[in-house]
Formats: sequence, C-alpha cells, structure tokens
Amino acid sequence: VVFHDLKTERMNSFDFNLEEIVQFEGETGPYVQYTHARSRSILSKYGQEVDLSAEFDLSDDYAWEVAKKLADYPRIIRQAGDRYEPSVVAKYLVQLAQLFNKYYANSRILDQDAGTASRIALVAAVAQVLKDGLHLLGLHAPDKM
Repeated sequence: VVFHDLKTERMNSFDFNLEEIVQFEGETGPYVQYTHARSRSILSKYGQEVDLSAEFDLSDDYAWEVAKKLADYPRIIRQAGDRYEPSVVAKYLVQLAQLFNKYYANSRILDQDAGTASRIALVAAVAQVLKDGLHLLGLHAPDKM
C-alpha cells in the first residue's frame, strides 16, 4: 500500500484499488520485493562469495539493459531529492525489476562458464540497489517470499 502511494507523484490523485496494490505482477511493491527475493535466491544458489571486483563481461542485450539502468541509480536518487519526489525512486525500482526479470527469463545466470562471475556480480548489484531503494522508501526488502 505504501509503495502504491509513493509511486504516484505528489501532485496527482489516484484511485485506491487494493487488489491491484497487492499483486505480484505489474507496478507494485510486492513485485519489486519479489524481484529482490528472487535475486537473493540466485545468489544463495550460487553459494560462493560474489567477486564485485570482477571485470564485467556481459554478452547479452538483456544484461546490458540492466547494467545501464543500474548506472542511472545515483542520478535518480539526486533527482528524487532535488524534487522532493519519492515517486521517482519507486518508478525506477519498478523499471529495474522489470528489466531484471526479463534478464532472468532469458539468461542462464548460474551456468558455469567464463561469464558466470559477471552475471552473478550483476545480480548482486541489482539486489543491492533494490534493497537500498526500498529502504529509502521505508519498505522492507525480504530475502525470501
């Protein structure tokens, strides 16, 4: 409910629809939280320390879209602060979750090959940004759902 309220710009009105708000699909808080839990599950299945110093070697378009969106995070936070508009962060988190879920559906993240470290580092970065963004909005980022 809080996420739904925060993703709407302060100057706009919105219709309250509880069924829409609690869905795990679409532009909802549970969708973003579920995506965080999914990313944490992947990291747990990987079962090793994530090497964030690894050189990124992302070979597919889905991974690059996620990486580009991650690079926007500092600008999004500044913009939200400058405008006193939490909806900027909420909308960004939804977009990041959508891109990550496309990446997840179309990539073999845990395959053991030369690109594994890069893919896992990307997942770890997504998990961290989702967690940070949810916390900025005052919401919990569950590891499991």
